[in-house]
Amino acid sequence: MKNNPKVLTAWTMYDWANSVHSLTITSAIFPIYFPVAAVMMPSKSTTLDFLGFQLENTVIYSYAVSLGFLLLAFSVPLVSAISDYTGKKKVFMRMYCFLGAISCMILYFFKEGNYYLGTFAFLFSIVGWGGSIVFYNSYMPEIATEDKYDSLSAKGFTMGYIGSVILLIQNLTMVLKPEWYGGITGGEASRISFLTVGIWWIVFAQIPFHYLPETQNAQKQTGNWIFNGFKELKKVFGELQKLKTTKKFLSAFFFYNMAAQTVMYLGALFGGQELNLPSDALIITILLIQLVAIPGAYIFSKISEKVGNTKSLSYIVIIWIVICIAGYFVYSRNEFYILATGIGFVMGGIQSLSRSTYAKMLPENTHDTASYFSFYDVCDRLSTVIGTFMFGLVNQLTGSMRMSLLFLTAIFAIGFIILSQIPSKKVY
Repeated sequence: MKNNPKVLTAWTMYDWANSVHSLTITSAIFPIYFPVAAVMMPSKSTTLDFLGFQLENTVIYSYAVSLGFLLLAFSVPLVSAISDYTGKKKVFMRMYCFLGAISCMILYFFKEGNYYLGTFAFLFSIVGWGGSIVFYNSYMPEIATEDKYDSLSAKGFTMGYIGSVILLIQNLTMVLKPEWYGGITGGEASRISFLTVGIWWIVFAQIPFHYLPETQNAQKQTGNWIFNGFKELKKVFGELQKLKTTKKFLSAFFFYNMAAQTVMYLGALFGGQELNLPSDALIITILLIQLVAIPGAYIFSKISEKVGNTKSLSYIVIIWIVICIAGYFVYSRNEFYILATGIGFVMGGIQSLSRSTYAKMLPENTHDTASYFSFYDVCDRLSTVIGTFMFGLVNQLTGSMRMSLLFLTAIFAIGFIILSQIPSKKVY
């Protein structure tokens, strides 16, 4: 039965569980810790020999994000199709969850100079996080009616923001005040924070794993799972070709998400490397973004009720364009804080509304929700791959992240143009 309050609340708890990865690992503490720990010992050189290439530590970080999402883009659609065919959606969601959480725990052993372990554990934490999110998102049409999508999606992201901030504040006391914990070093405090992320993720994930229903649409088991997975994938892909509005939305999402995700993942690097802000200022910025994102998600959910989803998303993308242009001229800490406030406000809205808008565009009563959301995820991951890679490449070629912001401005503009061609009220 849909709209069961216990099930809906339990669903949002997976945002509470996994969002600590997005905040501590990909946004706050790890991006600051990685350039310091990933150095060539004993010379302390930031240019590293990585798989035969001489790369800056910050470039390796950008490329690790890109490769993690590239792996997701190629693997998740097939796994999602297999889960739809076999009815094992929760099994695969749990598998990716444990992969991501255990990878975070392994980061506890990432010390100075051991950059291979740190890079690959970080990479697989992204794979585990991203893979589990596909199956998590695909539950929305199964547990809620369409009129609940926007508010449910906003509530999920809000739970994620609140939970991740709670754990980050706890971890920050270790990083900024290690003397409170028996005189541990700052590096040890950071590594303990990575461990707590994995534990938090696994523990709270048990709530949705307990309450979310088992998928009941398993098909008759004949032949090879992988072969049937390809067949399922081909079938859903064929159905998508007939949904012209959905295809156009995925195209718009691909572009504006490319730019938005790049800002979210590499914003801390911009503040640290381009503005030379200290670690405490960067972490305060990340906290500010999360707190502002909470009202942002709800405000744009309400706006979408008045003007429709795609028009509301268009407003958000316009604000993103202004933010990127303004970022090119930011030089002081206070200016960076103002920019971060704007980013936080639109971050919650663009994430929650994109998810719920796509859910509304799925065929009614479809049983292939994981497969459909895997295509949404492919657009998400591939756009993140290209965005972070180009950001790192432009940074490497020009020596300035400001030029990368101009590139992102153009990408947002493309997304806006496509989005403006999609009817805002439901005619899907």
